[in-house]
Amino acid sequence: MSGGSPRPGHGRRGLASPVTGQGRSQTQVAREGFTVRATDFSPVGLEQLQEAARAEDVAGRVTTAVHDVREALPLPDDSVDAVFAHMLLCMALFTQEIHAAVGEIRRVLRPGGVLLYTVRHTGDAHYGTGTAHGDDIYEHGGFAVHFFDRDLVDTLAAGWTLNEVHSFEEGNLPRRLWRVTQTLPR
Repeated sequence: MSGGSPRPGHGRRGLASPVTGQGRSQTQVAREGFTVRATDFSPVGLEQLQEAARAEDVAGRVTTAVHDVREALPLPDDSVDAVFAHMLLCMALFTQEIHAAVGEIRRVLRPGGVLLYTVRHTGDAHYGTGTAHGDDIYEHGGFAVHFFDRDLVDTLAAGWTLNEVHSFEEGNLPRRLWRVTQTLPR
């Protein structure tokens, strides 16, 4: 995990990762010494993560649970030091659902905890094209994306410290994303 990631040597212990996909990032932070609590709506994705964790000898630091991001996170209050959410918030979620998800992340983070998330933004080539579903959600090839504008990033950071909004590109289109790092007050 690059840029803005907390390190275990700085008092960090636990990372939550909603919507894990294949788990590449989660096994990397487990190798860095974090205890990873990964959730996803797909049991197949979670099994892939568990297999990767076993292969990389970090299975003891990775736990998984099937979970729908529209529901409360299956974690106690103030229980993790960081949350990593790659592309989670730009799924086909309406703005109200995104705010609820960030509220849940805030609930499970300890004071001083870090939320690191990535989202596609309105500078992306797919923004405004394909099938419109309202609320800046556009569908291409059966996959719907909620594109973020800077105002949404700033609104989600209200009551947090917004540490960084870093632009980067990914894939062949290329997809244009922001990596956002924000910290809860202590």
